[in-house]
Formats: sequence, structure tokens, C-alpha cells
Amino acid sequence: MAEKFIIEGGKRLEGEIEVRGSKNAAGAIVAACLLTKEECVIDNLPLVKDILNLLDLLKGMGVSVDFVSERKVKIKAGQGVDVSKIDFEKFSRARTSVLLIGALVTRFNEFKVSRPGGDRIGLRPIVTHLRALQQLGVDVRGEGDFYYFKTDKLVGKEIVLPEFSVTATENLIMASCFAKGETIIKIAAQEPHVQDLVDMLNKMGGNIKWESAHILKIKGVDKLKGVKHKIIPDPIEAGTFIVMGAVTEGRVLVKNVRTDHLDLFLEKLRETGVEFKISNDSVEVFTAKNLKPIRLQALPYPGFPTDLMPLVVPLLTQAKGKSLIHDPLYESRLNYTHQLRKMGADIEIVDPHRAFVFGVTNLHGVTIESMDIRAGASLIVAALMAKGKTTINNIDQIDRGYERMEERLQKLGAVIKRVKG
Repeated sequence: MAEKFIIEGGKRLEGEIEVRGSKNAAGAIVAACLLTKEECVIDNLPLVKDILNLLDLLKGMGVSVDFVSERKVKIKAGQGVDVSKIDFEKFSRARTSVLLIGALVTRFNEFKVSRPGGDRIGLRPIVTHLRALQQLGVDVRGEGDFYYFKTDKLVGKEIVLPEFSVTATENLIMASCFAKGETIIKIAAQEPHVQDLVDMLNKMGGNIKWESAHILKIKGVDKLKGVKHKIIPDPIEAGTFIVMGAVTEGRVLVKNVRTDHLDLFLEKLRETGVEFKISNDSVEVFTAKNLKPIRLQALPYPGFPTDLMPLVVPLLTQAKGKSLIHDPLYESRLNYTHQLRKMGADIEIVDPHRAFVFGVTNLHGVTIESMDIRAGASLIVAALMAKGKTTINNIDQIDRGYERMEERLQKLGAVIKRVKG
């Protein structure tokens, strides 16, 4: 039965909340365990639906997956891995599944996968992934609901990606680890989770170097060994909780934060007038008052993260004047603004990528629907601010990227509950 959140807005939030491991980093790191037949121990694993689904996919193929503790898992992809046993229904559930492709082409001469799913934020074809793999020597064919892959050997090349695609960069990095010779990836994404994958693979015996900010040089090796690796804290989750602290009365200390992964995000919050204090690996954020409008554009790292754009929009409804938001990456990313407008937000959509946010407006509780992971988090931010009761449907989308959100917010004083039906 479908579940929903019911939130009573306007409550004071006070206390500490700890950021979990990065969901985006975990997807590639779990997939990379297929690159060795030795045991890998992965720590700080986020227990979100997309990652648990990925682990189930591995188990279905014969990979040994054993939890050592709540967030530490042993993964061993030994001799018995059988790609023909891949669960196509599970593969198509989440976009994260696409990260298995780069690892699978190094182990199997021939296999097929279903088309990956994910957020409803617009067309997200994997053409960039497929063309890059073809340049390494993979024969790729799309037919109906499936992609077919076949290769005799992988050969390194210089590859210029047509866009800063994080998952395409990660797939290409994994596939290039065993490619004969040298692979150079230009226009490589360098988000923190890409860097985390590179760090892990180098610990496994890979030969991967950043030649410059967006150029990677990978020399093929014969073998990768097992590894112990701790996933970085999730910068998107950190940003989510920082915004929640700013839009509600009280004081929230967000712990386990890599602030160097959030430089522009934090700078933009300062520009709006949000007050916070950084110390070691934590950010203490206070109730935001007298906010100022800003211009905000989502860009590849180290630019403003597209995943944090929806979180900031409810905050901008409290800034006096007109803010401009621009997300050039996904043509349906702004769909969540329709839900915010139901709550009283004054938002004018200029085109599929740009919108004006006018403030100050008072938000009120209504029944709304989560369209994707970050849209759902945006609606929770708005509901915490709003007067009255808000019901958020389709929260399965939120569970894909945030772990036990309601339990963690309840500890801060939020009045939020999960109900069925």
C-alpha cells in the first residue's frame, strides 16, 4: 500500500542531525566491486531504496553480500557471478542500475540489461554512456526494452564526452580500468562522488590520474584487488538539512559534513542572508530572516548542484523580491514548482529550464505529490515552513534517496508521520 507523509508546519527545529553516506557515491562504489573477484568492505553505506535495490541485483547474480554492521557491507563477486540471472524488473526500477554496465563489460563478453528507470525529471537517455563504450570496443545494440552488449577486448582511446555526465564518466572509468593501453577522458565530470570512485579504484590497484579539472588519464591494468573503503558523506543530504534549519524557527547542527563539497551552495545561502557557522565537519544553521532574492543556476561541479536547486526554492519564497532559478540540465526538473504553487508559492515558469520566484509569500498546508527524490525533499522543506497540515503522497520517491527521513526529523522536533493509504 502506498505511503505518505503528514506534516504539521511551523514547528521549531532544535538539535543535531547526522549526514549519512552519499547515495550518489554508493551506487558507483557498489558497482565497482564487480571489478575484482576479491572481497571488498564498504563502510558508511546509505540504507536507501536505490542502493538496497542495487545490492539485491548483485545478490541475484550470485554476488556474496553480507552486512558486517548496520552500514558496513562485505561484497565478493567471485567466480560464480552469472550475468544471465540479472533481474530486469529490479534493474529498471532505478537510474543507479546503469552503473553496473561499466563493470559488467569488463567481466562478460556478452550480456543484456533492461532500460534503467529513475526520476521523472525529463528525458535522460544513456546515449553518452553507449557511445563512449563503443569507442572502447563494445558493440552496443538497443532493441525494445533492452540493451545488448558484446565485446572481445577493451582498447583504450581518447574520448571526448559530449556533456558533463556523472554516470557516463563513472561507467567509462570502470570500463577503462582493464582496457589495453591508455584511456583519456575529456569533459569528465568531477563531482565529489566521481572523485570518491577514483580514490577507491586506485586503492584497488587502478592507475587513474586527474590531468586537470575535467581530464582523466587511465592506464589499463591486469587485475584489481579487494579494498576497504568508506563512502563520503552525502553533500545533497547535508544541503537538505541545512536548508531545513534555515526555514524553521530554532537552531540545527548538521554533523558529518564535507563543506568543501558545498562551497558554492553555502556561498549562495550567504548571499540570501542565511546565517550559519562552520566548525570542523559540522554546520550550525540559524533561522533565516530578512532574506534577499538571488539568481541561481545549476551547473556541473564545482558549480551549484542540480540536486540542491529544488531545496532552495522554498527558501526563496521568503526572500523579498524576485529570484531567478535556472536549471539547464533537465527539462522537467521544475515540475515540483507546480506543487509549491498549490501551497501558495508565487512562481512563474518562464520555460522548461527557468522560473521566477517572488517573495515574500506565506505557504499553507495542502495535499501534494512527490515527483522525484529531490522534489519530494523540496516539498518537505515547504511543509515544515507552511501553516497547517501538509500531506505528501508518493513518498516512495523520497525513500529512494533519503533514509528514514521522518524519524530523523522527529528527533529535531518536527511533527511528521508516515501513514499508509
